[in-house]
Amino acid sequence: MINRLFISTLIVFFAVDLLFPYAAVACFPNMPPDSTDYYTKSYLRNEDHIYQPLIRTVLLHRVGWEMTDPIIHLNSAEKLLLSFDDLQADVKVYNYTVVHCNADWTSTDIWPNEYIEGFTDEVIDNYHFSFNTRQHFTHYELLFPNDKFRITLSGNYLLKIYRDLDEQNLAFTCRFMVLDPNVTLNARISNTSIIDEQDYRQDVSFSILTNQYPIAEPFRDLQVVVRQNGRWDNALTNLKPYLVKGDELDYNFTDGSNSFEGGNEFRNFSIKSLRNLSEHVREIIATDSGYHITLWPDARRTFKVYLSDKDIDGRFLIKSEDETDSKLEADYAYVHFYLPYASPLAEGSLYITGQISGWQFNEDSRMNFNFKAKRYEATLYLKQGYYNYLYLYLPNRSTIAECALIEGNHSETENSYTIYVYHRAKGTLYDQLIAVKSVSR
Repeated sequence: MINRLFISTLIVFFAVDLLFPYAAVACFPNMPPDSTDYYTKSYLRNEDHIYQPLIRTVLLHRVGWEMTDPIIHLNSAEKLLLSFDDLQADVKVYNYTVVHCNADWTSTDIWPNEYIEGFTDEVIDNYHFSFNTRQHFTHYELLFPNDKFRITLSGNYLLKIYRDLDEQNLAFTCRFMVLDPNVTLNARISNTSIIDEQDYRQDVSFSILTNQYPIAEPFRDLQVVVRQNGRWDNALTNLKPYLVKGDELDYNFTDGSNSFEGGNEFRNFSIKSLRNLSEHVREIIATDSGYHITLWPDARRTFKVYLSDKDIDGRFLIKSEDETDSKLEADYAYVHFYLPYASPLAEGSLYITGQISGWQFNEDSRMNFNFKAKRYEATLYLKQGYYNYLYLYLPNRSTIAECALIEGNHSETENSYTIYVYHRAKGTLYDQLIAVKSVSR
């Protein structure tokens, strides 16, 4: 089926309690009383998003590189591996297709047969049932490109997973990219050039060497995006060259246009074992409804001295030390987070952020204030593994979260930045991805 710019028909799902009457209550204690509207928006989101709440632990990465972004080279042998769990633990017909997107993630107007060679939609037929777990689930995997499905253009793509050949019955969507490298990127991270902000902000300075690749109008035809760790909310977009010097496009700004909050090192905890306590785990309780894991209360780091700590830049790794097959034998657990705080924040909300929450600011990741205990609390239902996370503050009516209030800001923080360069060649209707560069401080 052919996806166009918008899907106008309302997506209707059965209520969770009808599909899975007992686990719907047990597995999602942090869901709002009526979260149906969140999962059944009437439009396709061109972003990483789960539409059906019984879908958990969605991962998309390059084969053999679990901790990488989902990027492959055009016309290469590289493949992406998608995996996810369905907590209803039955067998469903999941289909997939891809949508080509512009640099800003809006859908392009080109037809699927212009960027897909083979079938435009296929069935995910690789699935296995969990075993030795209290939470039963079906584990699905998809390897692509494959012999039925190949991508022929570079750029941004949205992977759509849907049910029963009905593209309106969305399960979830994931972003990935196909790279056709034509230019060279040189980049470095430094304290910001603005004197008053040098203690807590970082600059991403870079240059593009065109290598005689034809770019007629770099100020018009190029789009550059810079991301910090895995975040999209604070990404820098539409950066224009500061200076053009022959075959070199200089993006070394001096006005802070290329700066980010330094933030702090990610917090972490390990639930790779449900038998033994790790450093940040206070208690593990096994009940009939599942495992409950209580973390030690976290502390504000706003005014604390910066301490270097090796992290995985907000990602997580699924792993069970109690069993041999982590994909099928790693269990799920309720993980309880606590952040002592004197009073509730009136002008915004706190969120648990990182890959742990898909870098989403929604009801699942939002913390609630406990007036009696004077603390913020949240519970996430997570698969066994090692997790990074931060507490970010999102002011009301803002789409960009802030580190300073809870985590503090430090220019020394070890962050990972990724730069993406897109080119709209003359006479074409889409943005080619011509360079990607990751650099860490």
